[in-house]
Amino acid sequence: MDELKKQRNDERSRISVLRQLAALEKMSAEQLREKWLDLYGEKAPNYRKSFLLKRLAYRVQELFHGGLSAPAKECLKEIAAKDPVATVKVQVPEARQPQDSILPGTRFVRIWHKRRYEVIARETGFEYEGQIYRSLSAVARTITGTQWNGKIFFGVKRDYRKKKEAADA
Repeated sequence: MDELKKQRNDERSRISVLRQLAALEKMSAEQLREKWLDLYGEKAPNYRKSFLLKRLAYRVQELFHGGLSAPAKECLKEIAAKDPVATVKVQVPEARQPQDSILPGTRFVRIWHKRRYEVIARETGFEYEGQIYRSLSAVARTITGTQWNGKIFFGVKRDYRKKKEAADA
């Protein structure tokens, strides 16, 4: 009798997963972002709908069936370590001097063309309007549409060229 109950519960779980996957397919990008927050507990990355859909489908199945076991993860690491194509070598940059580093959580505010722009330094880059950029210069380029040194644009660093040009005049 217990075996029959277990089979019924397994079938219900499988049907529940399939229903959730079908529901994901019908959701808008905004609804997928809300679902991301529910399933991952954090704001969704600013990616295309197709990416969010795939990651959420995986997450639904992972929550119901469990993720990879520790031995499976270890096996994959061993295989990747032996495969030169799968192994990615990352060069760690030299540590920056303390006066040169920007701490995560630092806010940069700039008023430009009568509009206020705010950027927050994160561990992985700089957040502007929910999107992460690799540098302040990339954010400045997005805001202005032209090439800028981000530190100069946000007033972190002075533009000594302007000072020199004024002195030369």
